[in-house]
Amino acid sequence: MLLTNAHVNSNGETIISSSDDDSLVLYDCQEGKPKRTLYSKKYGVDLIRYTHAANTVVYSSNKIDDTIRYLSLHDNKYIRYFPGHNKRVTSLSMSPVDDTFISGSLDKTIRLWDLRSPNCQGLMHLQGKPVCSFDPEGLIFAAGINSEMVKLYDLRSFDKGPFATFKLQYDRTCEWTGLKFSNDGKLILLSTNGGALRILDAFKGAVLHSFGGYNNSKGVTLEASFTPDSQFVMIGSEDGKIHVWNAESGMKVALLDGKHTGPITCLQFNPKFMTFASACSNMAFWLPTIDD
Repeated sequence: MLLTNAHVNSNGETIISSSDDDSLVLYDCQEGKPKRTLYSKKYGVDLIRYTHAANTVVYSSNKIDDTIRYLSLHDNKYIRYFPGHNKRVTSLSMSPVDDTFISGSLDKTIRLWDLRSPNCQGLMHLQGKPVCSFDPEGLIFAAGINSEMVKLYDLRSFDKGPFATFKLQYDRTCEWTGLKFSNDGKLILLSTNGGALRILDAFKGAVLHSFGGYNNSKGVTLEASFTPDSQFVMIGSEDGKIHVWNAESGMKVALLDGKHTGPITCLQFNPKFMTFASACSNMAFWLPTIDD
């Protein structure tokens, strides 16, 4: 079993993970223990995100079809289906301010959704495979397209096209697998299925730093994250270690060993408790120590 995705809910009390055995496991963040396991045997489960309600999630399926499903964890019942994508969903991002979410897929589309309606609220046809994410204010979203350009869209007028486009040097050794904004909205983090990460200036699109030196020879999708204060970037690696860089200077500042037996596919921060979780086939919870 390999954990494929994880997400911390907004009150910081629980983290939910999805696995390649079709399970959804709910963990107590304070105790660091699993509380409950649900299964999506029929549809499979891949990317998963909490909504703003503490006991509901949306997740992408990887069996039968590529529909996104809205699940109540309280009674393990589906609230709504969001059909539309016809290839695997590769990005799922919940708005930080309301019930909107966006999804990107290998079908070369980004779809905009509202939890209250099964109908797609907006559809963008792109020239390549996208990764996408909301900014921390929920006013704009970024789309990384074909592993070579980042486009920024205003949520209220995205149908008019991007208000900014940043073209990056194409790296044929890897593909982009994730895009995240820092919490202060100033930086964009691009993760790949290779051994490289990039940080961009979110306003100018300039590449500020490229990070490497971690193991990912098998092309696994490794999740990278900013720390909640936007000061550091972290990623797990194939050999179970976690690499940490200073986002401003670009210097590597730490190498953490969580005794993971395989590639660390998930790395999620819990700003409420100043902790983070990392996962391969098992979940580890980290409490930061403060050095003077």
